[in-house]
Amino acid sequence: MEFAAWEPIYERIVADFGFNPAGDRLARDYLDNRVQPFDLDRLDFEGRHVAIAGGSETLEGDFESVKNAERTVAVSSAVTVFEKEDLRPDLVVTDLDGSPETAASLSERGVPIAVHAHADNVLALRTWLPKFDQQTIIGTTQVEPTRRVINRGGFTDGDRAAFLADSLGAGSLSFPGWQFDDPTVDEIKRRKLLWAAKLLHCLEGLRGERFDLLDGWRGRLSDFPDGTDWECSNTTR
Repeated sequence: MEFAAWEPIYERIVADFGFNPAGDRLARDYLDNRVQPFDLDRLDFEGRHVAIAGGSETLEGDFESVKNAERTVAVSSAVTVFEKEDLRPDLVVTDLDGSPETAASLSERGVPIAVHAHADNVLALRTWLPKFDQQTIIGTTQVEPTRRVINRGGFTDGDRAAFLADSLGAGSLSFPGWQFDDPTVDEIKRRKLLWAAKLLHCLEGLRGERFDLLDGWRGRLSDFPDGTDWECSNTTR
């Protein structure tokens, strides 16, 4: 998704949560000054079946589907299950709030890490960026991209991973280890999960693909959020 298509969605998210885009831009600039451009062709997702593995407690029970995928993405704390199963992911997507030490270890072993910068994680960026192999870092942002920090769409680590895989030409996507109705999360996290579901619903429409994890959710998403004033589109299609 190009930024022109993403921007009105981001603005709606900002309004919904009361976020300050200036903080996101400061975090992006911090990351931009500390990373190099990453050659995304290294990921070789074109036409592949890509498993976007979430970090819920259901992942271990569904890990066989991860092993059967042609390419794998570990979202945030899902990296711990990959380590337990002795499977090296093709990509990690994280804003450093879930198992950053495991992500750093994978980075040192050459696994590409899409590190996201937003207003609330500058301290984590300062702490963890020096511990990553700089050649593995893909800088990402939710505001305007730069030459070194990209924005392919997405809000939470999980849906951002799906949008990134889509932009790299993934042939199909699956979502083991996802749980939109996690009863253990607080109200803010619950609303973020609703946004993740809404954005994946947008993505499946853009791709002409139906994601199984949205079965039973599409009806609930039709009126979310209230007063939606953006249209799901992609200027590259």
